[in-house]
Amino acid sequence: MTQWYLSYDGSQIGPMDTAEAIAKARENPNGFAWRQGFAQWLPIAQIDELRPGSQVPAAPPPPRTRQADEIDFKIYGAEMQFVEIELDPGESAVAEAGAMMYKDSSVAMETVFGDGSSSGGGGFMEKLLGAGKRLLTGESLFMTVFTHTGQGKAHVAFGAPYPGNIIPVHLGEMGGTLICQKDSFLCAAKGVSIGIYFQRKILTGLFGGEGFIMQKLDGDGMVFMHAGGTVVERQMDAGETLHVDTGCIVAIEPSVQFDIQQAGGIKTALFGGEGLFFATLRGPGKVWLQSLPFSRLAGRMLQAAPQRGGSKGEGSILGALGDLIDGDN
Repeated sequence: MTQWYLSYDGSQIGPMDTAEAIAKARENPNGFAWRQGFAQWLPIAQIDELRPGSQVPAAPPPPRTRQADEIDFKIYGAEMQFVEIELDPGESAVAEAGAMMYKDSSVAMETVFGDGSSSGGGGFMEKLLGAGKRLLTGESLFMTVFTHTGQGKAHVAFGAPYPGNIIPVHLGEMGGTLICQKDSFLCAAKGVSIGIYFQRKILTGLFGGEGFIMQKLDGDGMVFMHAGGTVVERQMDAGETLHVDTGCIVAIEPSVQFDIQQAGGIKTALFGGEGLFFATLRGPGKVWLQSLPFSRLAGRMLQAAPQRGGSKGEGSILGALGDLIDGDN
C-alpha cells in the first residue's frame, strides 16, 4: 500500500493511504506531498495521483540504465582518512582539484571544465552550465578526471582536507539524489553529476548555516563526502524531528525537510553559545551529521592565534608576561 505524507506550513501529516491523501488534498491543495519513489517533496497541485477521482498510483518510472562507472574502494585511517579507488580498464573517477594523494602510472589525469559527468563530452553550453553551477557553490570551475588507461587493476587515492571522516554513499541506493553542504564533496565515480540545490525559504537560506545554495549529487554511482570530527548517520522516521546546530549538517535525503527555529529566548540566543537559530530536520529520510564543522575548528584556531590576543603557551599563570619572559614575544 502506498503511504503518503502531506506538509502544510511546516506541519507534517501522515502516513495515510491514497484515498485519505486525496481527501486531504481536496480540502487544502496548498501544500506539499511525498511518497516512496519521490526524489523530493512536490506541490500537491502538481501531483496527478492526488487529484479528485484518481485512486490508482501512477506507474513507477522504468528502471534507468546505469550511467556511472562501477568502482571498488577502501578507506584507510582514522582521524585523517583517505579513500583508495580501484579502477578497471576504461573506468574513471572524478575529484576536486588538489584532492589526489597518489595514483598508479597507468591512471591518466585530465582537467575538465565543469563536473565531468557527461560521458560523451557534451557541448560547450552544457560544460559552461556545469561550471557555472560549481562556481555558485564556491568550488573551482574545473575538476580532475582519473582514467585507467592500462591493463588489469589500477588505483588512485584521495585524501581528506582536514581531520574527520570520509562518507561513502551509493546514490543508486538513495533514490539517485543527495543534498549536501557546499564543501563536503571529495570524489565520485564518473557519471555522477555535481549540481546545485536552492533553498526556497528565505530565513533558512539566511540563517540555516548552509546558505541559499547547497550541492546536489545526482546519479547511480558511488560518491565520497568528507565531514569533520565524528560522523553520525541517522535514519529518521516519518514525522520525526531533530534539532541540529546549523553547521553540523553534512547531507540529507531530498525527502527530509530542512528548516530553522529560534534557539530559545533572547537570553539563550545571545549567551547560549549556539547562535540565534538552529536547524530543524523532519523525516522521513536519512541524514548525516558531523561533530566538528570546519568553521568551528577554524574559529577556535583563529581565536587562539597570538595576533587575535590568544596565547601560544598553555596554562601559564603569568599570561602574556610569561610569554615575554620565555622569549615567545
